[in-house]
Amino acid sequence: MREARGADPLSTKEINPEHHPFSLHVPVMLDEIRALASSVQQMRLSIDCTLGAGGHAEALLAAYPELRCIGIDADPEACARSSSRLSSYSDRLAVVNSYYDDALAALSAEGEEGAARILGENAARFLDTKGKIRASFILFDLGISTYQLTASGRGFSFASDEPLDMRFSPQASLSAADIVAQYPEQRLADLIYTYGEERYSRRIARAIVAARRKERIHSAARLAEIIAEAVPVEYRHGRLHPATRTFQALRIAVNDELGRAERAIRSAIDLLERDGICAVISFHSLEDRIVKHIFAEMARGEQCSLEWKKPKEPTEEEIRRNPPSRSAKLRAIRARSKPVRHSGKRRDDENDARFSEAGA
Repeated sequence: MREARGADPLSTKEINPEHHPFSLHVPVMLDEIRALASSVQQMRLSIDCTLGAGGHAEALLAAYPELRCIGIDADPEACARSSSRLSSYSDRLAVVNSYYDDALAALSAEGEEGAARILGENAARFLDTKGKIRASFILFDLGISTYQLTASGRGFSFASDEPLDMRFSPQASLSAADIVAQYPEQRLADLIYTYGEERYSRRIARAIVAARRKERIHSAARLAEIIAEAVPVEYRHGRLHPATRTFQALRIAVNDELGRAERAIRSAIDLLERDGICAVISFHSLEDRIVKHIFAEMARGEQCSLEWKKPKEPTEEEIRRNPPSRSAKLRAIRARSKPVRHSGKRRDDENDARFSEAGA
């Protein structure tokens, strides 16, 4: 989850707030990302798989004058904002409006043809001498951005009265309102428990089904109200809003976040050149577990090595400046040889393919 960002004192030399209003969003763990990039022998091509407001991409483009960058985001609004912010780097940048697993799979498996399909007429400038995409640095900053939470109008936050949508891409067929309206109680409870790790999932699912019998649940605020009324009184006044975990679960399901992350990270490792690094910032245990398992699997042979065994976390200073960064975990893996090809079976997770049978 790309949490709220504040002013970014780490990058004032590269980013002028007067020119870039989105520089008010701090790229999480930027110092650590810079340090990783500096350890790569030659930064030729970076792929920012979660471009968002463009903070990480801008820092790397500013630091490496010869670097080319492919930025991917499923949200067309994010692509438009970051394209504007990064316009001074347009000769070295390609912004791709796509889910990252789809884009990376095409770049990895389809070679020059895939690059042309994903990158368009400027694809050639991002290919290596053999006509392939080979990346020096690939970054994932998983989850949801501050803009999506506070200004997208798509119901990601329970704090505002917005349509219950939660789709990163308007091309996605399933919205949160559809799930809330259509899923049977048991399936809804399993979704909330599995993706939200919500102990009161069954109570919440039961309350949602009862409420929707009277009228369709259209807004985020109405859903949050139903959830708050369903849980015990003491749970309503805890550290987290009682709707937090349910909203997370719905967002993950709507966008197939865990399945897409797994597929994308495997494709990303396939795209690394020798000495290239794939770095992933995750914000909750479900994401981090996937990253940990894939990296461990790939590091068993001689093709890849872990940059460190345990994930890095933000410094106390970063947490002080930007409190929501406290839950970030950074893992990184380096390609030691080429070609890197994943071992084992690639699992194609769907929205509800891994629901737990356990209840709450």
